[in-house]
Formats: sequence, C-alpha cells, structure tokens
Amino acid sequence: MERSAVDASCSWSDRRARRINTDLHCRRVTMDLDHDVLGRPSILIVDDTPDNLVLMSDLLKDEYLIKVANSGEKALKIVRRGDPPDLILLDVMMPGLSGHEVARELQADPQTRDIPIIFLTSLSSEQDEALGLELGAADYITKPIRPPVLLARVEMQLKVKAAAVVLRDQNAHLEREVARRTQ
Repeated sequence: MERSAVDASCSWSDRRARRINTDLHCRRVTMDLDHDVLGRPSILIVDDTPDNLVLMSDLLKDEYLIKVANSGEKALKIVRRGDPPDLILLDVMMPGLSGHEVARELQADPQTRDIPIIFLTSLSSEQDEALGLELGAADYITKPIRPPVLLARVEMQLKVKAAAVVLRDQNAHLEREVARRTQ
C-alpha cells in the first residue's frame, strides 16, 4: 500500500497524533496533552469498584496511557500532582467524595477546569444526566458500559480537547502577531 508524501515525512507518533488531533501537516500541537513516549493521551479512570477499573483499563490500555484511582480523593491527588490526565472517566456514586464533588472541585480550579470529564454511572434519569452536564461534564455514559460507545466517546472528547488546544495556541499566536505589528 502506497503512503502519501505527508505520511512518509511523519513519524509513527506524528501520524498517531495527527489522527487524534486531526492536524493535517504533522505539526506538533499536542504540547499541552500528557502523552507517553508512544504519543498516547492519558486517561484517568475513577471508580470504587475494582472490576470496573480492570474492565475499563483493559478496554483502553492499547490506545491510551491509563491511570486509575479508586476514590475521588485519590483522583484529585493524581490530577493535582503536576501531570494531569487528558481525560477523566469518573464514576458518580463513590464513598467519600462523589463524582459530582470531584467534578465541582476540578471545575473550580483554573489548572484543571479544561480537563474533559465523562461521567460513568448507573444513574440514568434525565435529572441525573442534566446535573452531570451542569457540573461541567463533557459527556455522560450509563452503565453497563457498551465498549464501542465508550471508545467512540473517549476518542471524540480527546479530539475536541485537541482542537481547543490548537485554537487556543493559534489565538495566542495571532494576538502576539497583532501586538508586534501595532507597536
């Protein structure tokens, strides 16, 4: 199979980043994303049920760098220790800090408010879903998890985040250029 000129000039990790970030010219626009050495975005899975952590980790580990936390408190420690994930899959009903409380804390912090959160929960009423979205969740998935749906929504939220990073970086560049030209 013949590769295009663009593909031939890009490394494997650049092509993977391009696929995730929809960047067509192999520019590295993923600086703000927490990638491992293979260029994989990181996902923090937060659930108090060990079986759910194993299930979701196994489902995602081939494409993403996985971090896990079995409580809201541990999730906040992981996020705040300087290497925040690119996306958080967050159970709602947990002992201690609930997923809602974790989301409130993350949204209140300027350093973490841009991390997309996908709630994973057995709560399926319209009110529960509306509350999760009002708290700043990017998406809401009910349990039991359907693997193709979870994978598609994770990929979509990472693309949205990458696009936001590109737009923010381009906006900053344009602002610097305007300032330079108007001096």
